[in-house]
Amino acid sequence: MVTQGAAALGKIKIGVCVMEKKVKCGAEVHSAPMGQILERLQAFGEFEIILFGDKVILEEPVEDWPICDCLIAFYSSGYPLKKAEAYAELRKPFLVNELKPQYLLHDRRKVYEFCYLKRLEEFGVPVPNYALVNREFSYQELDYFFEHEDFVEVHGKRFWKPFVEKPIDGDNHSIMIYYPSSAGGGMKELFRKVGNRSSEFHPEVRRVRREGSYIYEEFMHTGGTDVKVYTVGPEYAHAEARKSPVVDGVVMRNPDGKEVRYPVLLTPAEKQMARDVCLAFRQAVCGFDLLRCEGRSYVCDVNGWSFVKNSYKYYDDAACVLRKLFFDAKAPHLSSTIPPSLPWKVNEPTQASEGLTRQGSGIIETSGQSEELRCVIAVIRHGDRTPKQKVKLKVTEEKLLNLMLKYNGGRPRAETKLKSAVQLQDLLDATRILVPRTRSGRESDSDAEDIEHAEKLRQVKAVLEEGGHFSGIYRKVQLKPLKWVKVQRNNDEAEEERPIEALMVLKYGGVLTHAGRKQAEELGRYFRNHMYPGEGTGLLRLHSTYRHDLKIYSSDEGRVQMSAAAFAKGLLDLEGQLTPILVSLVSKDSSMLDGLENASSEMEEAKARLHEIINSVQNPAKSNRRAEFPWMVDGAGLPANARSLLPKMYKLIKKITEQVKQLAKDKEEEFSMTSSYDVLPPYDQAKALGKINIDVDRIAAGLPCGSEGFLLMFARWKKLERDLYNERKDRFDITQIPDVYDSCKYDLLHNAHLNLEGLTELFKVAQFLADGVIPNEYGINPKQKLVIGSKIARRLLGKILIDLRNTREEAISVAELKFGDGNTAMIQRSRKEDSDQHPRQTHKLEDARRNSFTSEKSLDPDDDEDKETKYRLDPKYANVRTPERHVRTRLYFTSESHIHSFMNVLRYCNLDESLQHEDSLIYHSALERLFKTRELDYMSYIVLRMFENTEVLLEDPKRFRIEMTFSRGADLSTLEEPNNDADAALLHQEHTLPIKGPERLQDVGAYLTFEMMEKMLRPFAMPAEDFPQPPIPHPQAFSKSAGVLERWLNLWPFHKHASANK
Repeated sequence: MVTQGAAALGKIKIGVCVMEKKVKCGAEVHSAPMGQILERLQAFGEFEIILFGDKVILEEPVEDWPICDCLIAFYSSGYPLKKAEAYAELRKPFLVNELKPQYLLHDRRKVYEFCYLKRLEEFGVPVPNYALVNREFSYQELDYFFEHEDFVEVHGKRFWKPFVEKPIDGDNHSIMIYYPSSAGGGMKELFRKVGNRSSEFHPEVRRVRREGSYIYEEFMHTGGTDVKVYTVGPEYAHAEARKSPVVDGVVMRNPDGKEVRYPVLLTPAEKQMARDVCLAFRQAVCGFDLLRCEGRSYVCDVNGWSFVKNSYKYYDDAACVLRKLFFDAKAPHLSSTIPPSLPWKVNEPTQASEGLTRQGSGIIETSGQSEELRCVIAVIRHGDRTPKQKVKLKVTEEKLLNLMLKYNGGRPRAETKLKSAVQLQDLLDATRILVPRTRSGRESDSDAEDIEHAEKLRQVKAVLEEGGHFSGIYRKVQLKPLKWVKVQRNNDEAEEERPIEALMVLKYGGVLTHAGRKQAEELGRYFRNHMYPGEGTGLLRLHSTYRHDLKIYSSDEGRVQMSAAAFAKGLLDLEGQLTPILVSLVSKDSSMLDGLENASSEMEEAKARLHEIINSVQNPAKSNRRAEFPWMVDGAGLPANARSLLPKMYKLIKKITEQVKQLAKDKEEEFSMTSSYDVLPPYDQAKALGKINIDVDRIAAGLPCGSEGFLLMFARWKKLERDLYNERKDRFDITQIPDVYDSCKYDLLHNAHLNLEGLTELFKVAQFLADGVIPNEYGINPKQKLVIGSKIARRLLGKILIDLRNTREEAISVAELKFGDGNTAMIQRSRKEDSDQHPRQTHKLEDARRNSFTSEKSLDPDDDEDKETKYRLDPKYANVRTPERHVRTRLYFTSESHIHSFMNVLRYCNLDESLQHEDSLIYHSALERLFKTRELDYMSYIVLRMFENTEVLLEDPKRFRIEMTFSRGADLSTLEEPNNDADAALLHQEHTLPIKGPERLQDVGAYLTFEMMEKMLRPFAMPAEDFPQPPIPHPQAFSKSAGVLERWLNLWPFHKHASANK
């Protein structure tokens, strides 16, 4: 018990000059850190603890304050820091935390400037890239500060969204994060915890604050985790991780109501940063926030005096370190004296087990008790979307040509792309003026072209007005000059070129629907509950304790990005809007997950051959239906009567088009009587990101689901009718079959309430044809599928092999450290053999930090390896049964093309000349199921899981096995006949199809080693020079990361005695 009695002779007097609310001791508040540490110091019997108290501090002159040898003094609300300075000047005690530097901590400008200056001088304290905006009064206009739609500019330095805005007042915790329009826009406000919330998303806020002075800094992509570091002197640092408030703002608490945090190991560089912060600010006991981004760490806030909460191990360490600091200052001759044991260890209460209130998954099924899951890799298609659309028209209107010149820099022959809200608003304003308010009644052939042009302009206007907001993810316009003339320049005899005709291409649609968001979120929950080992709370506990290394990648398409964000929400049990989750957790990599350019010629060849087969007199599908392996023939899966089904399809499309045209006409007449040309309604973020629920009012009013109106619905069907069949040439374009099927499926799911006659019949015909056409567009036979698949998925395949190899190398390193060096020689030999086969790259990719959302991500496996081995749970402080368990998750969200390509390489890789004597990675029974599956629908996925058998020798290839499963995605059978009442309700009330569960690609009991997987996929992945072996970890890499605490353990052997007595 801490007392204020007279000092015993020879004891060092420790003055505690802080506000009483910061000093809590006694059993009733046993968790208060300050009280816990003071009681431990008192228990040594070497110190007298003197509590000054509020009355002394606030009311009495410093001359009357108690005299002490060492002083603990730090600022908090209402604390008279100047009086404390005067006392220190008068009595000259040893200061644990110096007082003058504490003024710096209350002004973020000074903290950042101080860190920056110190970094240039003696200390290395890196901070995020930042700039200061100083205002003398609210709303002061500054000539060096400019705000644009997606960035702010300060003194010529641009900060692109997402960026962070911090008040200069260190005690003001209202911190804003502004998101780019490409992610849906909006702002998230971070604040001190209120109940279970620490942040709030505001989708309508786009502009930054101007009421005061602020710091603007680069947003750091930390993977949704923050790290808090606590120093006790320059040689001791303890770190804890927590879920970042940036993600969803929900505070995770244990059963006692405390925020859940887990101790983590600091890297050597981070330990040096902790030492530098401690010395630079001259605060022995100091807390600061650390951001880990792309393999580097940055200090983003220095708090001053801070202690860890609810860690008896930390309280022991802190008391021992402070004891040594006091002796070094006042009794150096006693500094090395070590007590035989910790005096407070007797009758110490047992610390309660840490646990989350939210429950996770059960135990995953493996082939044996000795197996541990090490890696989960999934390639996942996006969720349900609206049909993708395109409008092309030639424009000669001066307003549109001037708009093109405005945004292409005035270059008459240069094309321009309009994507931002400002650009699209300009286009909408021009289009509204050009579109006639009423349709012309003339229908003669001479007017047909003008009527079609006016209809397309009206369609452009309708697309731009759709949803009442602009979002660059979903709409973009290209203007490309076609014709030019020379005209005389104004007030000049010289001539200049001017465009007189341009091609306008508007792309829209492909938006993730409310159903797609629901599907992705539900699939994330399924993964959480079924793909990971159970330890109380399964995946959530793994993730929060730094034993789950998660990275999520997405292509550049908006529907794919939002599917990834919704999946992450379900996987990690997050709450709130998708924009913050998207920006915080999802990395775009279009070079890996986008595009078909690498295989465009081969796909065109496949489509041409497909057209020949369908139109041939003798369809190979008829003659080869009884082949032993039906998937090996050209055009496998095509219906034998495909040619005869095309006229029927065309007739049914015309029937649907006429019905929608009538609906559009009725609504257009109603609209023309009530429409105004006012500005757009306020931005609606729910529509931009895909609603969670159906707009019941629209359905009840007989309108199409979502934001598509009848005019655009008619344009969609009319285009299909026009593109499928050319009456003049009497030719069907089979490449339109997937689009017809796409529209049928969408309207049958979302617009069944419109009761379009013939839609169900058209869906069955289109599905029958699409099941044969779509798989063959990616190769007409297995060998061509393999060529096309390897070209499209080449980079993805290489990255997956890197993921698997890194997982294996890390697991081996952990095993070496855990069980000693007995197997080191064998492992080093095997690595030497591997390195001979895989020459290392002669140069590294550029080491610049990359923005994971706003830029494409280059592939640097060396950097990846560094990040994945050093951010780890600290087992000394963690109350976790299996601290060595570490699972790597890599999720790749993409489109249909990459799913088909990846699957085709897995299916047919053994057909390559170099692998012809090998069996397929996929077993025969699974090949038959895949042939019958044909469609890989929305949310289809392929999963690779790597397991380590810890009872097998390290050099044995069977120590690591890979399990492959896949899912067909959305279950279309419920469209035809729901399996049960729940499926029927999901379909009719929520317009959502359930996701089919995973199916095996291997026989039960099959054993696929990593070596075999690598051998089979390497010919189709990145070439050897781009696919280097990751660096070999030093045998002591992890033990070195255990912290400076090891030195203190050597000084105080009673720690070992205490653990032995437990």
